Amino acid sequence: MNDIRRTILLVIFGFSLVLLWDQWQVHNGNKPTFLPSSKTAASAPGAGAPTGAASGAAGAVPAAAGVAGAPTAVPTQPATAAVGEKVTITTDVFKATIDGQGGTLSGLQLRQYDDQTNHHGLVEWFNKLIGRPTPPNLVVPVTLMEDGSPATLYVAQTGLVNTVDTGDRFPNHLSLMTPTAGPRELADGQNALEVSFESQPVGGLKYIKTYRFLRGDYSIHVRHQIVNVSDQPRDAQLYLQLVRHGTVAAGTMFGTNTFTGPAVYTEEKKFHKVAFTDITKNKAELPPPANNGWIAMVQHYFVSAWLLNSPGSDAYKREFRVADLGNNQYSVAMVLPLPKLAPGASQTIDSSLFAGPEEEKKLEALAPGLDLVKDYGIFAIISKPLYWLLNQLHNILGNWGWSIVALVVLLKAAFYWLNAKAYASMAKMKAINPKITEMRERLKDKPQEMQQEMMRIYREEKVNPMGGCFPIVIQIPVFIALYWVLLSSVEMRHAPWIGWIHDLSAPDPWFILPVVMTLTSLLQTWLNPKPPDPMQAKLMWIMPLAFSVMFIFFPAGLVLYWITNNTLSIAQQWFINKRLGVLGK
Repeated sequence: MNDIRRTILLVIFGFSLVLLWDQWQVHNGNKPTFLPSSKTAASAPGAGAPTGAASGAAGAVPAAAGVAGAPTAVPTQPATAAVGEKVTITTDVFKATIDGQGGTLSGLQLRQYDDQTNHHGLVEWFNKLIGRPTPPNLVVPVTLMEDGSPATLYVAQTGLVNTVDTGDRFPNHLSLMTPTAGPRELADGQNALEVSFESQPVGGLKYIKTYRFLRGDYSIHVRHQIVNVSDQPRDAQLYLQLVRHGTVAAGTMFGTNTFTGPAVYTEEKKFHKVAFTDITKNKAELPPPANNGWIAMVQHYFVSAWLLNSPGSDAYKREFRVADLGNNQYSVAMVLPLPKLAPGASQTIDSSLFAGPEEEKKLEALAPGLDLVKDYGIFAIISKPLYWLLNQLHNILGNWGWSIVALVVLLKAAFYWLNAKAYASMAKMKAINPKITEMRERLKDKPQEMQQEMMRIYREEKVNPMGGCFPIVIQIPVFIALYWVLLSSVEMRHAPWIGWIHDLSAPDPWFILPVVMTLTSLLQTWLNPKPPDPMQAKLMWIMPLAFSVMFIFFPAGLVLYWITNNTLSIAQQWFINKRLGVLGK
């Protein structure tokens, strides 16, 4: 049995060293040696990827929109694109740039979320301590959308396409649109701000798009008005689309990361993520046309999603499409067929563009399944109630760091008797260690007889060598689920705890928590029974030191969780060892 335990420990230790070296390579800007890179490489356009611009093909969205699944090819983009007037809108939560070319949302900053590092937070804390103001350039709002370069492209587009192959072209996101005059900044005491963009008639249709921004609201309400100014009926489709670069942030120490990429939801197929690589390989699975649903572009902490404010009819089901646009750019779109528009008639479609933090409760209230964009990994069924409990504790304590501590205390209480069994088993192992050591020394040249004698001692002393492992293994899914809660919750982002910890989602800048973590791990090793095998005993002391290096790169909130868990485990194990009289043996 000891051989099995030694083999398991050696495998775990070896794998830990592989992960440690791999992430050290990433930390120094090199490619991973063993694990695959978590960044999506820039890919060439897919076989059927549209590369043109304005479309006259049936149901084909203009190529820069990149909606996949277009029935026919599209014309190439003009060499020179028209330049429209850009309008900047400022509210309490947004600084938005809307391009006159198609009325596209081409820039979006989230003013209440700082895109700063933990180091900057430390500088800010030190400046407050000595009474000196923090330089404003250290605090920059999060940029969610921008169109500055292909490598950072992220925009929200809309437009019209035809439903039959008539050769007609309708206003789309490449058409010039004229903004209305009016205020561009949400004034004090003002709760709403509107700006409209109107196109010239194209193919007999005029398209008017109105953005409505509300105070404190991350949902931008977008109204689409289509007017038939021709003397003939017109069939058209409205598309709502998100285009984003395919670069994915580097993974954590364990190679894990929250999902980045498109997501689609319908009541029939429910929530479905679409990987960038699947789009490139034409293996993306999309739901069939439906009279409900939404599309989103997901990333760590933040999401953008097109939502339609009212369900459609069975006669006009919305279609879902994705596309690889080349140059490491991808799109996801929702295409909505419209009723035939008579001459002189108009139709209005109301939609919402949510662009903000993945706050679970707020997302639940916006649309069915929208809260699922918050990625909890494979143990989501455990993570969701853990987050609920963590959130309730925060409502009471008002600090996410202390809420993590309180959550660990509750979990340790829930697993108290299970842990007590494990620690009692380890204490018994520690009590018979002298007898095992003497036996191994006496029979060191007779391995088979040694193994038989060891099993006899275990039977006589009623000790199960694996008794200390099984109760802990049962808890592993809970620990992993909590890890994902801490990793994916935007509430942890830049959330302070005490003193120097100003960001629970970033590593400890002074490495104090990892050092404390190491000390608690070494103390736990001392409390555990000493393995009879000298090599195994040395390994038990080396492992905490190896893991301590890994914890340097871990978020402070996760290290705080492990320190609290270790401290409570030490207290329980010390009490059991003292009660059984094996403390210090």
